[in-house]
Amino acid sequence: MDIVIVAYDGVRLMDVTAPLEVFSTASRLGGSYRLTLCSPGGGAVTTSAGTRLLTDAALADVRAAHTVVVPGSPDLPVRPVPGLVEGVTALADVSRRVASVCTGAFALAEAGLLDGRRATTHWRHAEALARRHPAVAVEPDAIYVRDGRLMTSAGVTAGIDLALAMVEQDEGPGLAREVARDLVVFLQRPGGQSQFSVASRTPRPRHDVLRAVLDGIAADPAADHSLPAMAGRAGVSVRHLTRLFRDGVDTTPAAHVEALRVEAAQALLESGETVTGAARRSGLGSDESLRRAFLRHLGVTPSAYRARFRSTVAGVP
Repeated sequence: MDIVIVAYDGVRLMDVTAPLEVFSTASRLGGSYRLTLCSPGGGAVTTSAGTRLLTDAALADVRAAHTVVVPGSPDLPVRPVPGLVEGVTALADVSRRVASVCTGAFALAEAGLLDGRRATTHWRHAEALARRHPAVAVEPDAIYVRDGRLMTSAGVTAGIDLALAMVEQDEGPGLAREVARDLVVFLQRPGGQSQFSVASRTPRPRHDVLRAVLDGIAADPAADHSLPAMAGRAGVSVRHLTRLFRDGVDTTPAAHVEALRVEAAQALLESGETVTGAARRSGLGSDESLRRAFLRHLGVTPSAYRARFRSTVAGVP
């Protein structure tokens, strides 16, 4: 299968190299991929990182491809690349599958390839894509979206997820799993683009009492973290602790505890724990409590989340 990856001046380096690495690893492990790196005019291009890449051909010289992959760039949402849309449009007509990484979706949208289809892009640019191309159903939290022969992915490292999904589609889950293991990545990354750990997205509070409470919750999410219990351990009133949460981390104690318990349950399910076991060991209690919390935070059921670790396909939009 011929895979054509399009590079151009200003392209984001990892948007190019992530799919290249997945497909080349798949070929080394038994896949049947032939890779071509091309550019609108042929010759070398300079990435947004300043690295120069030598390409194999000009877009116009590629007569056919199984798959064409269009990476993104920081500037693509605001500044078109000369010859890119025209070249991608022509190549899409002779390709079985067309995909984009990150803001590469803007090039596909400009070519009219995403009209009437679902698509995603980097979370930072999803609103701009939807506004500029109202005929595209933008899904801002998806890691990648497959709609017919068109596939689009979120930002940067999501190009790995996208390429792994294509390997599974082409060669089966066995090879995709081996590639993921070789690259030390998830076969199917859990969650969406909003998946940042609770601790990493929670601002570090200045108040010593609140810091101690937050550290205690993170250390053992399943412990008794009712508001009276936390206030008692902290030596403050329930009302004062609630105010500390509101002022320090802009949330309620209950919401913060639940978010950490959902995160703990995610890790348990990823490691093979049952839904019932994850509910109990995370502190969420019952299967039903776990289900409601997952739907609130992740938009999927615990069972669907657990299934994602068996395939790149399960639960993908």
